[in-house]
Amino acid sequence: MNTVNEPRKATTPAQMSSPRGAWASHWAPELRILLVAALLAAYFQFVNHDFLLSNASLVNLSQYVAPVAIIAFGEIMLMIGGDIDLSAGMVFAFAPFMMVFANEAGAPMWLAVIAGLVAASIIGFVNGAVTVYLRLPSFVTTLGTLFLINGITLTLSRGTPAATPGSPEFAAVMGAWGYSEIIWTVAIAFVMHVLLRHTRWGLHTQAAGANALGASEAGIHVNRLRLGNFVIAAVLAGFTGILESFRITSIDPQAGGNQIMFLAVAAAVIGGTPLTGGSGTIVGGLLGAAVLGILSDGFTLIGINAFTFNIILGAAILAAMIFNIHVGRIRRKGAR
Repeated sequence: MNTVNEPRKATTPAQMSSPRGAWASHWAPELRILLVAALLAAYFQFVNHDFLLSNASLVNLSQYVAPVAIIAFGEIMLMIGGDIDLSAGMVFAFAPFMMVFANEAGAPMWLAVIAGLVAASIIGFVNGAVTVYLRLPSFVTTLGTLFLINGITLTLSRGTPAATPGSPEFAAVMGAWGYSEIIWTVAIAFVMHVLLRHTRWGLHTQAAGANALGASEAGIHVNRLRLGNFVIAAVLAGFTGILESFRITSIDPQAGGNQIMFLAVAAAVIGGTPLTGGSGTIVGGLLGAAVLGILSDGFTLIGINAFTFNIILGAAILAAMIFNIHVGRIRRKGAR
């Protein structure tokens, strides 16, 4: 039995960092974004009861979220290292045409899809090589390839849309079925989350983003990481374009463009990835895309025009960036 004069036992560091507390701290940013998404969904469901109960509405929501999220995963890998890919929207349009050309040359559909992804990876490699080895800012490099790839796509296609090849069964798996894109998105999110958080590649990417010089002195191949992440981002952008081509059953040389690239960057920023680099999460990017999708579909259902959506989107990006910067400063002060 404790007496009045018996001293209280000090809390040990192990007790302070309990598994439950560590889990909550690890997932705190994602939980905040999930709460925002849930509150937005609840509001739009209250205003319009068909928002989450209608199959058509859920399909539309999933088809909005999927392409934005997949491209955001690649942008997150780059943004953690302090880079960005402005050409992702043009790779989105370029890869499906390379798939069509490969199929017309006699390649089976699965091989044609791989050919489109290989073409996208070459663009990513060029972006990375110019940025890393010629020491150009990634903003400048990918701004140049943005126009270059768009011109190549328009020249090869002669500015004319093409029909998406393939059997109905193959098309259903690749995006034609209403929920196939979101299934691909969740699967890719899982793979990318494991890559970023549980592999040497991802951990080194985060270390290099936080302190490139220190990471290089510790033996991390920073340039190789940056180059590889450019390739990953381009492949994901190309794969997204291929999925979308099967969904809409045609390939438009003007599809994607800057709109989807900026939406992907917005999803990454809202999801907690700062443009200054050093941190970021794949799950946060997925939730950021979900927030954008909920806002877009919700505004459409209640009759608010796209201009208002852009106002809300701009305010959300500014708020997310301000929040990320100040949280980072608080954490650095607390670590001292």
